[in-house]
Amino acid sequence: MSSILTPLIAVFIIMLLGSIIQKLRLLPPDTDLILNQFVYYIAFPAILLIVLAETHIEDIIQWGFVGGFSLAMIITYALVIGVSLWCKPKQQAVAAMRALNATFGNTAFIGIPLLSLLFPGHKMALVAAAIASLLSVFMFAFALVSIELASRNKQSNDHAIIIMANALYKNPIVVGSLIGIGLSAFHITLPASLALVLHQVGNTSSPCALFAIGMVLAKALRHQSITNMFSLSLIAELSLINLLKIIIQPLIAFGLLKLFGVEHELLTMGVLLAALPTAASVYLLADRYQINANGSAQGILYGTLVTFISLPIIETLLKSYA
Repeated sequence: MSSILTPLIAVFIIMLLGSIIQKLRLLPPDTDLILNQFVYYIAFPAILLIVLAETHIEDIIQWGFVGGFSLAMIITYALVIGVSLWCKPKQQAVAAMRALNATFGNTAFIGIPLLSLLFPGHKMALVAAAIASLLSVFMFAFALVSIELASRNKQSNDHAIIIMANALYKNPIVVGSLIGIGLSAFHITLPASLALVLHQVGNTSSPCALFAIGMVLAKALRHQSITNMFSLSLIAELSLINLLKIIIQPLIAFGLLKLFGVEHELLTMGVLLAALPTAASVYLLADRYQINANGSAQGILYGTLVTFISLPIIETLLKSYA
């Protein structure tokens, strides 16, 4: 049995539990939002900050990893944009949302707990997930700018640079990661009591995040009809997007990471992070702008289920050929 199946099953069970609790309405209806806010604004920044702060800066600045992972996202994003605009030239915002669905993986909410379970006690697992999450946030910010510019008639007239700057400096994952990198670069050691607090708070991020994802997906799909969920055009679109996200992007990442000379374990982490399904926050953005929201919710669900087949296969191939 693939070694990744055990952490994948654990991830799935926690998400399933969140979905069941949401379906049964045992908790207040806004519990998923509160959990998401806690994880996003407190728990994730805490664990990323302390892990990066306690890691040597030489281990953080992995230029081959950064370059390979970034280029894999950029190439996939550009490919989806090109195909989408070729099919429907006037739907720039929809094209950007599709491209985000095909590139913005769940490197934080699923990647951190998955790598923690798959590489127990290996600090580089969390560092790799932190770097991938930081790079993914930049991609998210770029897509946000594209959507804002394509929706000028409904949104603000801020300059593109201002939109991106706001998206980045207000993002707690970016802030926490940059503080952690700064502490590492200047060899600043946090007091033991503060470090312990950050570890304790940060360790709640994984179960809370997975539980919240299950609740969000259950809520997103609650009011959708069977006809809309299984229309041929939607299935074709979601299949193509998930093919790009779950198969093509990790394949590109593998080639680039190999080309840039990334060492075996870090290469494996990078490819697995690239092969993760779309993050639930993409649905939240789609719902906020009312752009392909139903498709995004269903795509996240389908992609998450498919990864229970694709990730073990990818891990087995990595063991053979990496």
